[in-house]
Amino acid sequence: MARPLTVLGIESSCDDTAAAVVRGHDVLASVVYGQTALHADFGGVVPEVAARAHAEKLDHCVEDALSAAGLHLADLDAIAVTAGPGLIGGVLSGVMCAKGLAAATGLPLIGVNHLAGHALTPRLTDQVAYPYLMLLVSGGHCQFLIVAGPDKYCRLGGTIDDAPGEAFDKTARILGLSQPGGPAVETAGTGGDPRAFDLPRPLLNQPGCDMSFSGLKTAMLRARDAVVTAKGGLTRQDQADLSASFQAAIADVLVEKTRRALAIYLAMKPAHPCFAIAGGVAANQVIRARLMQLCAGLDTDFAAPPLALCTDNAAMIAYAGAELLALGQRDDLTLSARPRWPLDKTAAPMLGSGKKGAKA
Repeated sequence: MARPLTVLGIESSCDDTAAAVVRGHDVLASVVYGQTALHADFGGVVPEVAARAHAEKLDHCVEDALSAAGLHLADLDAIAVTAGPGLIGGVLSGVMCAKGLAAATGLPLIGVNHLAGHALTPRLTDQVAYPYLMLLVSGGHCQFLIVAGPDKYCRLGGTIDDAPGEAFDKTARILGLSQPGGPAVETAGTGGDPRAFDLPRPLLNQPGCDMSFSGLKTAMLRARDAVVTAKGGLTRQDQADLSASFQAAIADVLVEKTRRALAIYLAMKPAHPCFAIAGGVAANQVIRARLMQLCAGLDTDFAAPPLALCTDNAAMIAYAGAELLALGQRDDLTLSARPRWPLDKTAAPMLGSGKKGAKA
């Protein structure tokens, strides 16, 4: 039996600076430096601020991860790094750090697609067998993927505009809640009535697995304005009811579209059918519970990573790098940072394509 690979992972695609050491399916160390306080006054992530913070923290983050794992660079088999997609300044910071380490140590360098990191997380945590159906749902992405290998993805559908995580963040701002919006809206909605406001469920009347969340944000803004006009402001109960109603609308869309994606996937007759979720929005307990219920009714296994591995982290990058290295993939020092990098290269772009390539 082959010795499990020990890989250092580096992740810096948005506002979390992360480093991790993974050996086989064991996460020996995972360190994440958040930047929430740096961006708090801006109501969202400022790319230039994020990039500078990554450049300042990456070496310390790597050092902390190696120390927590009780290892040195000489104990590693490879270095994996997020090479895209993401905020280009942050991605570039991580790639340059990884290149420096690879050049100094002679270790193999593997550029990893950030989305592949999320998509392969169920294999790290649950050893899910290929092929499985993945709902990758985060702040910047939302798509259904049939994952047939570490470099084999078939997209069944995705958002044609905003991702759910963006909608959660905007809703939090609309309601005067803190950032990041996902946890804030979920917490606020705990004591709310999910039927208090009649919000739209976009594209449910259209066939297929594509989704849309832009109109839902607009509907939330109008619902809030109507309450403010009628009452002169928002009470805590209004915040709770609006949050719960918004969360229910998101869940309804994701559950119905998942039902359709599962029908396509199960028609393939996989030996061990499994549906998995990953990404920041996968941490939402209401959405998780409803998707688990759907899978139970279809006799399909359900896999969801621990909450710490749902949001951006470097353990998923290290594990994805190990799977790619086992296939013989490795990059050299010409590895470049990519702001756009679709997993399914044969599918038509969801959001159009520019000079830098398909957005998603």
